[in-house]
Formats: sequence, structure tokens, C-alpha cells
Amino acid sequence: MISVIVPVYNGERFIGRCLRSLLHQTLSKEKYEIIVINDASEDKTAYALELFKEDIKIINNEKNLGLPASLNHGIASSNSEFIVRVDSDDYVSIHFLEILFEFLHQNKYMHATSCDYVLVDDNEKVLSRNNCLTDPIGCGIMFRAHHLKEIGFYDQELLRHEDADLRKRFESKYKIFRVEIPLYRYRRHSKNITNDKEIMDFHLKKLKKKHKI
Repeated sequence: MISVIVPVYNGERFIGRCLRSLLHQTLSKEKYEIIVINDASEDKTAYALELFKEDIKIINNEKNLGLPASLNHGIASSNSEFIVRVDSDDYVSIHFLEILFEFLHQNKYMHATSCDYVLVDDNEKVLSRNNCLTDPIGCGIMFRAHHLKEIGFYDQELLRHEDADLRKRFESKYKIFRVEIPLYRYRRHSKNITNDKEIMDFHLKKLKKKHKI
């Protein structure tokens, strides 16, 4: 079983596109679940999620906890063997889950698999194709759940760069293997949380201090 973890905060514009792509996978629906964590959104995200309530599991945070805490909440609610994160403003190929799952299922030596991704804009115009290892993002990586539990999930003190911290801790023990197929669509738009340079820099300093880099 696979749990797809989708954190969302004020994501009314793109969450529908994201969920439709996850619900129309070539992998049998019996083999995966979609867990959406609504981090106390103030827009119409809750209404948008209601349209999919028959097909997804919704967790509503009573107050805004931040991205890493929301991710941890979703992971902790899962009993699946595999975990993969998909952000609410992104979307995926119909083969996304099946291919990543088959790589891990058939190759027991693989600790995690990550696919290449296509960078798109607001209108889904392709900007570039990216290598998931040389230009990594926090999404589109399928982990074995027991490895995530072993390293302690996401650091809730890092409201940005939480993915880099998790990856650094994970790769100190394990390896992420590359699937050279662009199965993930990473959207760049005006409201990406990574656009706030001041907050990004603040948490980057915390990340460097934590890892002594």
C-alpha cells in the first residue's frame, strides 16, 4: 500500500488539478490512498476538497501548523509500506505511482526512488526538464515508510528547507535511486512559498547550523 501525502494551505487554485492527476493513475486504486492535510486554509480550499471527499482522506488542522508539521501529521496517520509526497500546486503523470512503486517493490535493495520532473508555469507551459538528483526537490520521492520513521520525519522547526534537511538525514544512511523519466510536474508560480527570500534565508541559516555546513 502507498500513502500519497498532500499538504495544502490556501491552495484553492491548484488543488483540484493535483488531486485529479492522482486519482487517474494506472496503478490500481486499491494499492494507494491519498491523504490531504488542510493546514487551516483561509480561502476556498476546504470547499475544493469537499468535491473529492469520497476518494481521499482529509485531515483538517485546527490551526496553521506549517508545512513540516502538516507532513508529519499525514505520515503519522498512514499505515502504508510506502510514502510519497506531492505538493498541492503540482501534478503528476498517470504512470507516476506505478513506476515508482514497481522500482521499489521489485528491487529490495533500493531504499527510495525519485523521478525526474518537468518545471511548468501557471499555465502548465513547460520551462525545463530537470534531473531529480542534481536539481532535487522535496516531492516525487517514494520512501519505504519504516526508513522515514527511523530518521524521525520532518524537522518542524524548519518552516523552509525541511526537504533538504530530511534528505540530508536520509542520505546519511540510505540512498535515493533515480528513475530517469519526468513523471512529476513541479509548478513555479507567483505564490510559491519559496519566493519569500527573507524567510528562505533565515531557515537556510538554521539548516546550515544544524548540519554544521
